[in-house]
Amino acid sequence: MNGKYFESDYEEALIDLLVQQGWEYIHGGSIARNNREVLLIDYLTVYLQKRYTELQTSDIEEIVNRLRHVSGQTHFELLRNTYYLVRDGLRYTRKKDGKIFDIEFVDFEPQNKNNIYSCVNQFEVGYGLKDDVRIPDVLLFINGIPLCIFELKNPTDFNATIANAYDQIHIRYKRDIPHLLRYCPLSCISDASINNTKLGTTYTPYNHYYAWKKVNNEDKSAKRGIDQIKTIMAGVYEPNRFLEILRDYVYFPDKKFEKEEEVVCRYPQFFATRILRKSVLNAHSANSRKGGTYFGATGCGKTYTMMFLARQLSLRCTELGSPTIVMIVDRDDLQTQAGTLFLRSEDFISLGAAKIIADREDLKRELSIRESGGFFICTIQKFCEEIGELNTRKNI
Repeated sequence: MNGKYFESDYEEALIDLLVQQGWEYIHGGSIARNNREVLLIDYLTVYLQKRYTELQTSDIEEIVNRLRHVSGQTHFELLRNTYYLVRDGLRYTRKKDGKIFDIEFVDFEPQNKNNIYSCVNQFEVGYGLKDDVRIPDVLLFINGIPLCIFELKNPTDFNATIANAYDQIHIRYKRDIPHLLRYCPLSCISDASINNTKLGTTYTPYNHYYAWKKVNNEDKSAKRGIDQIKTIMAGVYEPNRFLEILRDYVYFPDKKFEKEEEVVCRYPQFFATRILRKSVLNAHSANSRKGGTYFGATGCGKTYTMMFLARQLSLRCTELGSPTIVMIVDRDDLQTQAGTLFLRSEDFISLGAAKIIADREDLKRELSIRESGGFFICTIQKFCEEIGELNTRKNI
């Protein structure tokens, strides 16, 4: 190489780190496929056969086609609806005998070993009327489904930056190979220099991509380029961590809202959510009302942290049953800000209706009659000595 460092060298180094985390490496050129087919059908078939032994060949073909032909009028709708199908699975009814299968395309339980984790480079994706191809640097597949795209730039080339990597995904790939990106909720851009390895989504604005600087909350923040790369590999792409982020920390607004937005957590939000959840559960088991105190600096995304926490308490804390959550804020503008997010996130939170409390009587009525569920936002001045006891349930 005459002492030169090439982008392919960085690509190989990144793949080595992914293999160390538990991903199987496959060279894209070794996969027998039509280059317009972006699913690894053989891997998906093996997973489905292993997980659901009663499925027949025709069943698997129909299930795969359900994944291939998700409906949506725009690229954003296709991405969102495909992600929901991958995250939540589908209920499949076999026509000949009416047998029902609850199909999960990904096994999210960490103790299970059903998933097939693959990292692939040199994966040609065909498009256009001619034999045009795009070749993403690295793709991560679970059970043959591409779920994260990496775009890398040579760290020794000052003219190749992560801004160029961002444009490659968000402009050229989105224009030319949307049939690949519709499966990819996550993306990573990197040139291996200081603070230039960042996680985002295919709808994240460039300035909102974010470096993942810790593997665990108690770790010191990674400072340098290669340290940050190793940290994001273990902090995001260790398979169980990746599953956790994929299932509970990727956010789309409810379908009834037209806003094209996709958010993935930042590492402070991820660890804060984990700590807050543990604190709430400890207080609940000890019959204490003291869940703890969390301090977040201005601009750290506290509202999103609260939303991630609400989803955790709703879906991942069975001991709480179906909790009722009240978000209390100290200013009207914060109530409006929180309401803007939470009122379009009922599906994500999974607690039923979200509502801004109008007055003290509204708050009293909602909490006195409710047996479970619900997400309510109100200002602290709606509480006063005269309001009395609202509800004695432990899971509010």
